[in-house]
Amino acid sequence: MAKYMLIMRGTDETNAKMMETSFDEMLDTVGRFNEELIQAGVLVAAEGLDDPTQGVVVDYSGETPVVTDGPYGETKELFGGFYLLEVATLEEAVEWAKRMPAFPGAKTEIRRVPVIDEFPQDNEWVIKERAWRERTGQL
Repeated sequence: MAKYMLIMRGTDETNAKMMETSFDEMLDTVGRFNEELIQAGVLVAAEGLDDPTQGVVVDYSGETPVVTDGPYGETKELFGGFYLLEVATLEEAVEWAKRMPAFPGAKTEIRRVPVIDEFPQDNEWVIKERAWRERTGQL
């Protein structure tokens, strides 16, 4: 099994359409999809993000980091939430993404999440992280 993150990306148009949809309707639609993921035993985590105007950006371009209020960049660069799934293959993650409720024009980026076993096991920091993961029940 591998973990894959499904990163939800919207546009100005898809975000506007979402805002036109009643909150109860959205919760019902997303809730049914989440229930499918839970019943299939593949859901690890799922979160939506607050409006980008409520966030900040830390820019490391200069000598010292500069903090600015959001939003930042192009709308197509922002993501609105994610699902973290544990499935056997990328293809299975793609199949789940195809079933995700989304407005026309939205996109989902899918990326595998590497596991700690893929890093050099004799590295001091990997050893410390592995110990932390064991203590917190993440391994």
